Parts: sequence; structure tokens; C-alpha cells
Amino acid sequence: MTELDTLADRFEAHRPHLRGVAYRMLGSLSEADDAVQEAWLRLARTDPGAVQNMAGWLTTVVSRLCLDLLRSRAARRENLIGQPPSDVPGGAEPEQEALLVDEVGRALLVVLDTLGPAERIAFVLHDLFAVPFDEIAPVLDRSPATTKKLASRARLRVRGTPAAADADLRRHRKIVEAFLAASRAGDVDAILAVLDPDVVRRADRVAIPARRPLEARGARTVAEEIAVFGARARFADVALVDGDVGLVVAPHGRLQLALTVRLTGDRIAGYDLIADPARLARLDLAVVS
Repeated sequence: MTELDTLADRFEAHRPHLRGVAYRMLGSLSEADDAVQEAWLRLARTDPGAVQNMAGWLTTVVSRLCLDLLRSRAARRENLIGQPPSDVPGGAEPEQEALLVDEVGRALLVVLDTLGPAERIAFVLHDLFAVPFDEIAPVLDRSPATTKKLASRARLRVRGTPAAADADLRRHRKIVEAFLAASRAGDVDAILAVLDPDVVRRADRVAIPARRPLEARGARTVAEEIAVFGARARFADVALVDGDVGLVVAPHGRLQLALTVRLTGDRIAGYDLIADPARLARLDLAVVS
């Protein structure tokens, strides 16, 4: 076995970790794999004896590559909201990416997309992978203290500050989760169980087919509509939307639709389907903890 083969074996042992880091930073499986592969090419051109901590060295290289990609997106003013990912042929969801999205969480991927490049790197490395701030700081070319502030700011945006008290938040979440489960199953009776009799559904025109009205009223009408047209519920996840419990619909972890929910007691009195890119961009999104 050659020295390069040995080095390749050592690298492969770290590939799953590096891929996980890169995917959480970029939200794109193809870009994550490209970053990991570039890290291998750089390692292959490096004197292995000069690498004291292989895991740390590779994580740093991948993080810097991801930072460059995120900054490039920002410079191009790339708007990923509402757009299908370019790395999914024909819009189909590859099994590997589906597994990663489920592992990371759709809501988290959506919220991470709202962070600036430096905030995202600091948060992912520290909060998701427990990398110390003094090791993250050189990646961002910032001081450890500034890096800590970036992660703290990102944490507040990711976790959010719900408008409702904790007890109400838990109750709201339970109702919205029951609504989501019933929608996924297409179970009209279960959907009716969580809807107020006078429920109102409103929607942006881009959120629904042209033949459907922008407003629907009454539990039976809304429930039957969900049972027929609710296929996207499989891509949905519970999230805080403007401080209250709602839903985000995010195929491949990319936001396409958000639901703001209004409650009366333990029933859903109304919800809005928001899919207009300009409206989506103005929403304050966070992960329900």
C-alpha cells in the first residue's frame, strides 16, 4: 500500500463527519460533496507529517471552503427561497439527501439559510459540532470573542423568542403537530378534529392551483381540500413563524411555503398559506425547541 493509499484511508474515516458539517453549512448535498472532495485534494497535496490533528485540519479546510461558497452566494445575491435546489435532477429527492434533511431537520435548514455566512459557520461549528471558539476564529479571521458573539447572535435567530408563554407554546405545538400528522395521512376526520367549525384558509395565489379560491371557509371544506391537495405536508415541519407556532414546507430543506396559524381554544380557527417570495423573505423564522 502506497503512502497516498494510507492517507486516503485516513481521509475516508473522516468523510461522513466532514459531509455532515458541510451539509449543515451549505444546505446542498452536491455542494457539500464538492467541498469535501476539494478538502481531499488539498490534503493529498500536503505533507501528512505537517498535519498534527487530521480531524481538526480537515474540518478547518472544509469550513473555509464552505465560507467561501456562502460568501459567493451573498455576493451574487442568490435568493434560494422558493426555488428548487439545482442539484436535484427533475425535482426528485435523492434518497441520500432525503435522509440528511430528516436528520438535520427541515426547519433548522430553513432558518440556517437566513443567517449570514460568518454567523452560520460559527453556529454550525460551535453549537452543532462543539468546536471551540478559538478554533473557529481563524476560519472566520475574527477574534474568539467576536466569533462567540456571532454564534450567540445566530443562536438567538435560530431559536427565536416566541411571543407566547412556554405553556401556551407547548399547547400550540401539540395542536399544530396533530394538524400536520392528520394532513400527512389525508385523514379527513382527524383534520376535522383540530379545526374550528368556522375555520378560514387564506392563500397567496402562487401557493395554490389557479382553479382554487384564495379563501376557503368551513371545517368540512378546508378538511377535504387538505385531504386532496395536502401532499406537500410530507415536506413540512413545525417551526416558529413570526414568534408563533406554524409550519414550514421545505422540500430538500429549501423553503417553499409557510403556514401561519391562528387558534381558538384547542382548535385551528384559521391559517394562511404564504408562498410569495417577498412575503417569505420578511418572515421571522425559528426552530421550535
